[in-house]
Amino acid sequence: MQAITAAVSAALPLRGVLVLRGDAGSRTVETIAVGVAHDGFRVAPRTAELPADAWRKFLRWLKDGETLQLAATDDHAWLRAAMPAGAVGDMLAGPLRAAGEATGMLVVVAQPGMGFTASHRATFGQLLEPLTVAVENDGRFHELKSLREAAEADRQTLLTRLGKQGVNEEVVGGQTGLRHVMERVELVARSDVPVLILGETGTGKEVVSRAIHTRSKRADGPFIRVNCGAIPPELVDSQLFGHEKGSFTGAAEQHQGWFERADRGTLFLDEIGELPLPAQVRLLRVLQDHQIERVGGKVPLHVDVRIVAATHRDLGAMVQQKTFREDLWYRINIFPILLPTLRERLEDIPALVRHFAQRAATRFGLPAVEPSAADLELLAGYDWPGNIRELGAVIDRAAILGGGRRLDVATALGLGRQAQPVPRMPLSDATLYEVVPEEPAAQHAAPPAAAGDIVPLAQAMQQHIERALTATRGRIEGRRGAAALLDINPHTLRARMRKLGIDPNRFRDEPP
Repeated sequence: MQAITAAVSAALPLRGVLVLRGDAGSRTVETIAVGVAHDGFRVAPRTAELPADAWRKFLRWLKDGETLQLAATDDHAWLRAAMPAGAVGDMLAGPLRAAGEATGMLVVVAQPGMGFTASHRATFGQLLEPLTVAVENDGRFHELKSLREAAEADRQTLLTRLGKQGVNEEVVGGQTGLRHVMERVELVARSDVPVLILGETGTGKEVVSRAIHTRSKRADGPFIRVNCGAIPPELVDSQLFGHEKGSFTGAAEQHQGWFERADRGTLFLDEIGELPLPAQVRLLRVLQDHQIERVGGKVPLHVDVRIVAATHRDLGAMVQQKTFREDLWYRINIFPILLPTLRERLEDIPALVRHFAQRAATRFGLPAVEPSAADLELLAGYDWPGNIRELGAVIDRAAILGGGRRLDVATALGLGRQAQPVPRMPLSDATLYEVVPEEPAAQHAAPPAAAGDIVPLAQAMQQHIERALTATRGRIEGRRGAAALLDINPHTLRARMRKLGIDPNRFRDEPP
C-alpha cells in the first residue's frame, strides 16, 4: 500500500490512502491497509461497528454505488462512521467490486486546504480495479492461512489422540530387531519399483511402508493407505480408480479414486491378497501402463504412483490355487521384505513398551511411567500371537489399570491369554527371499541325537525341518507343504532353511 501511495501521489494531492473491508456477519468495517503520503497523516486503524441503518446504506452503496466525494461539509455520516480517526478533509471513496460482489472500498484523503477535481476523480477511478484484485488476493491469503492453522490444529489433535509426536516417527527397533528390514528399506526406498511387505498380522507393515515413503523422492507427495479387504467387491473399481457422474445408480458426482489421490506419491495396498480377481486384472494394467480409467469414463488418465503392497497371506500358495493372479504376483514381487514376528525380536520389547507407555500416557491424560524389570520379564515370556499390535493393546490396558502410578502388566496379560514362556529363536539374517544372494552354509544333515540328549536349539530346529521336508518330499508351499505342516509362513521357513544350510532339493524324488 505504501508503494502504491508513493506512485499515485505524483498525480493526486494525497495526504494518505485507506483500504477498508466490511464484514456482513458482524456489521463491521475494518481498516486493512494504510498508505502515508504526507507526514501529517496520522490514522489509527480500527474495526468500526456501524448501526443497523448506517450498515444498510453502506452495504447498498458497496454493491451498487459510484465514487463519492466527501467534502468537509458533506452529510454522508453513514460513510464517515466507517472511517478511522484522523481521516478528515476532502476525500474520494469508491467501492471495490468483483463479479458483482463487494470486497471493500478505497479512500484517498487530500492534503489540508486542497480538494479533488474532476480529473482527480478520473485518475482515482483507474485505481479501483487493481486494488480490487489486491484485496481479493489478501482475502484468499488470510483464508488459506486460517485453513492451514485449522488443519494444523486438527493434525496436532489427532496426533495427541494417537499418542504420537509426528506422522513420520522413528521406527522402534530399527537398529536392533528390525535392523535387517531397515537395511532393505534403505536399499529400495529411492527407486520406484513395487515393494511387497510380508509378515504376520500386527508386525508393523504400515510402519515399514511409511518408512519407505519418507525415505523416497516422493516424500513430499501423498501417502494413501487402502485396506483392500475392507472394500466391498462391488465398489472396488470405484474406490481404486474413481467414477464419472451418472456412471451408476448413486453416482451423483465425479469421484477421484485412490490412484488419482496418490498421484506423485505412494499408494499402500494393505491386504492385497483380498482383492477380487477382476480387480487384480485392472491393477496389473495400472502397474504396466501407469494409466487408469474411471468407471464410466472414456479417456485414460496417467498416474504417477509408487505401489507398496502388504499381506499376511501366502500369495505363492494362492497362485497355485488360482485365487491370486500369477502375472500380478510377479509384478508386485520384485522386492519382497519379510517382517519378523515379535517372538523373533524379543530384544525390542523394552523399547516398544516404553514407546507404547508414553503413547498411552498422552492419549489417556496419565503420568508417564516406566516399566519395571518384572514387567519386562512377563512380557518377554508371552507368545504374542497378535505381535506388536497386541503389545500396544496390552500396554494401553496396563496403563489404564495402573492409574498412572505403574503399568499393571500382570493383570493386563491376564485379561487376554495366559502368558506362556516360549524359547527364543534366532532371528534370520535375511528378510528377503530369493532376491539378496547369501553365502551358502554347509549343506549337510545334522547328526541324529541320541535318545535323551540335549542338543543345541539350531540343531534341533534343523532336524525338525528336515523331518518335515522328508514327509513332504521337499515341498515347501501349499496345503501339503512343509510350511503348512510346521504351521509357519513359507517365506519364514525359507529364510530359516538358508540360515541352517538346508537344501530342499535333497528331499525330492527327482532332481529339479
